[in-house]
Amino acid sequence: MNHPVKIKNALVSVYYKDNLAPLIQLLNKYGVTFYSTGGTEAFIRDLDIPVERVEDLTGYPSILGGRVKTLHPNVFGGILSRRPLADDKAQLETYNIPEIDLVIVDLYPFEETVASGASEQDIIEKIDIGGISLIRAAAKNFNDVVIISSKNDYTELEEILAAQNGATSLKQRKSFAKRAFNTSSHYDTAIFNYFNQEEPLNVFKQSEQDAQVLRYGENPHQNGVFFGNLDAMFDKLNGKELSYNNLVDVDAAVAIIDEFTEPTFAILKHTNACGVASRPNVKDAWLAALACDPVSAFGGVLITNREVDLETATEINNLFFEVLIAPSYSAEALEVLTAKKNRIILRRKEVKLPSQQFKTLLNGVIMQDKDGTVEGPEQMTAVTEVKPNEAQLQDLYFANKIVKHTKSNTIVFAKDNTLIASGVGQTSRVDALKQAIEKANAFGFDVKGSAMASDAFFPFPDCVEIAGDAGVAAVLQPGGSIKDQLSIDMANEKGVAMVTTGVRHFKH
Repeated sequence: MNHPVKIKNALVSVYYKDNLAPLIQLLNKYGVTFYSTGGTEAFIRDLDIPVERVEDLTGYPSILGGRVKTLHPNVFGGILSRRPLADDKAQLETYNIPEIDLVIVDLYPFEETVASGASEQDIIEKIDIGGISLIRAAAKNFNDVVIISSKNDYTELEEILAAQNGATSLKQRKSFAKRAFNTSSHYDTAIFNYFNQEEPLNVFKQSEQDAQVLRYGENPHQNGVFFGNLDAMFDKLNGKELSYNNLVDVDAAVAIIDEFTEPTFAILKHTNACGVASRPNVKDAWLAALACDPVSAFGGVLITNREVDLETATEINNLFFEVLIAPSYSAEALEVLTAKKNRIILRRKEVKLPSQQFKTLLNGVIMQDKDGTVEGPEQMTAVTEVKPNEAQLQDLYFANKIVKHTKSNTIVFAKDNTLIASGVGQTSRVDALKQAIEKANAFGFDVKGSAMASDAFFPFPDCVEIAGDAGVAAVLQPGGSIKDQLSIDMANEKGVAMVTTGVRHFKH
């Protein structure tokens, strides 16, 4: 074995004691001497196993309400001493400091305390000082010391010791050290981000402990991993594991459905909505959304903000889809939807989502606030001779919600709380408009009398001219071009109502 070390002395001081007893009992079998504090000391004594008090090792009691217990040379000297160095050995003998070969220490539950809504004083008291220092010291000296910083590692160490007669290898100790530094860095990141909420420093720090290895990334030749806790957000009721592309589409689906309060269904393909409709009931919303573009809907991601009942499930069952998301399902609906084993059926839970988003870019990371704004009728300023009526204002509002979540350059047509067609991801806004008109015609929708929304202003009057000739009744755009008046004049010429919002919704 590579540099085997048998454990003689162990420092054990943990918050979580789940599954700790078998490990302590095994260590006792190998004649290990235990040093401990407070509740862990009592826990070991209750197992009828001898344990030395850390206070007796240091010569000092726990002080300052427990803030200072282990911060002492007699503890850290035993952990950090370099066994091969004669000088280090001599100093340990001079000061009667035992070599500590194993440190089992976890940290106060800082993140859990923050999440519970506790007072700032309670949160501050959950910032571990002694524990984090012990973890780092033991991990630094992995050449001779084993560090266990999580209850999740108790069983693994127990198995190693049982198989190797109470010894560990250098490779094993280094592996535990790596995990310990992950524990400490994650803990420090959580603390920093808590303090960085007010007048934040321009510093990027993120740490996610939960990881799910995906089948592959965006394409089969790319590796992919999701970092985060999907179980906190969804109950997966059926189907295979979510893929990288599924997750990207699910994220887009959640974002767009959250714009709507009335019963709504949305169908997405490659993060763009190819069908959205709001109706008094979920079945009608589904049928109207599907009618928008039933070709693109094939293999799409479906989402609704209402329970899926049997009637709706029966209709959905006629389509091949990848993922269906809803807040709930009737038992009869689930029986229908889960008949095909590969369909992914997700029940969404109430979870607060982050207000910022980021991605790697060039040799760094780019970060921004999420686009949390959608301008309703009260933010729309009529700039043409013809003013939009109430129904048109509502259609513009509906279209604006969708345009916000559609790849730029984009044009969206809507009428009667239904997406009629959209042109997405084009390098020219004119091309996006022509694409939207072509798609509307292809699926039997008449754009006459519809509302049109653009994600950015019109630098030229060409889009308004084309829309007016197609019969569009009302147009929404952010405005802000030095040539706004040209588009306004064209709208007046075509008898089209136009509103500006002052807010652009680029989505790259």
